[in-house]
Amino acid sequence: MQVVVPDALIVAVLSIFLFVALCAALVLVTVSQRRPANAPLLVAAALVVACLTVVAVAPQNVPVLVGMMLALLGTALAVLGGNPVTRRILDMATHGEVREGSRGGILVYDSRRGDSDQVQEVLRGGTTIGYLERLAVVASLVAGYPEAIAVVVAIKGIGRFSELATPAARERFIVGTLASLLWAGIVGALVRLAIW
Repeated sequence: MQVVVPDALIVAVLSIFLFVALCAALVLVTVSQRRPANAPLLVAAALVVACLTVVAVAPQNVPVLVGMMLALLGTALAVLGGNPVTRRILDMATHGEVREGSRGGILVYDSRRGDSDQVQEVLRGGTTIGYLERLAVVASLVAGYPEAIAVVVAIKGIGRFSELATPAARERFIVGTLASLLWAGIVGALVRLAIW
């Protein structure tokens, strides 16, 4: 005897699961805003990947009203969660050796002046740029226009080109951008798959 599960029950379970998991991930990344720690960020990432896997194999999409709530929740998770995730990945990549400046940038030696004591702060405003970058990525994915991500990356690269003279600045720019885009892309894809 074959048991048939009604579509409404599948949609209800899927909606509740996605809502609860995304809320939990948002709480975990919010807790990690000041001091990114591995455990809460790994759990948040695992929840996002689990949600992505579920919506990829689910036979049904969520209703429009639930989809709008998930889109708002997913956008908040992508924008806010990308900051501690990116900071933690940057810290692991640089082994904590890069010092942050007072204006949100990183401190590097200015080799153009030949003075090893001259420290310059580059890549200022990276946190704000990261928030805007992730917002643009998620919005473009949810709207079904992923080509806009190329525009975001191009604008960021052109805007930062003059500050990428040192290896430390280049490494931080590349690793930070990729980590930020990856996080926003995964969350954006999750939301897109859930509602379309």
